[in-house]
Amino acid sequence: MDFPFVITVGRQLGSGGRKIGKRLAERFGIAYYDKEILSLAAQESGLGTGVFERSDERKGFLRSIVQVVQPFFGGGGNFYDNQLSDENLFTIQSHVIQKVAAERSCVVIGRVADYILRHHPHHINVFITASMSDRVQELMRRRGIDAKAARRILEEADEERSTYYNFYSLGTWGTADTYDLCINSSILGPDGTTDFIARFVEERFGLNKPEGN
Repeated sequence: MDFPFVITVGRQLGSGGRKIGKRLAERFGIAYYDKEILSLAAQESGLGTGVFERSDERKGFLRSIVQVVQPFFGGGGNFYDNQLSDENLFTIQSHVIQKVAAERSCVVIGRVADYILRHHPHHINVFITASMSDRVQELMRRRGIDAKAARRILEEADEERSTYYNFYSLGTWGTADTYDLCINSSILGPDGTTDFIARFVEERFGLNKPEGN
């Protein structure tokens, strides 16, 4: 393909979306961006990476930072209020996402990238879900916690990601009509889900087809 294409992956925590996104990048030999977006945003803005990490896909966290910082700077607190606002951090990340997508083919995980890149001419947006039971089991395995704690974390993560996405986009997080493809990874598993999405991408962009067809 002579032009860059982008696959954006929205996902529920515990669905395997991050792993599947990474496998897609490896399958197509293209760049992969997840937490890397936060590092690039920090470099571009001059702010610490930790600021972006602590507010990652969670709206409202920065208000607590501003409330702590502002009293130490008196009237100058407005500067920090502006620099550390959720909206400003989102704008910085948006610029980074647009820049990397314009430069190279890539997979971008979360961070409202599907909406940010809605005008990109060669873009597929995917949402990966899974059954609650599978998500609970995955989080129990990953974090060494019990089922009750895992379910609570998953419900909180869904709420945070939904609130963040719905605020910054014109879509609704996790609903079918927001995306080009929604898929339940519990049905085919990580490998089968990766294969299914890869075939969808190949068909959409005419990859691996003889020239002239």
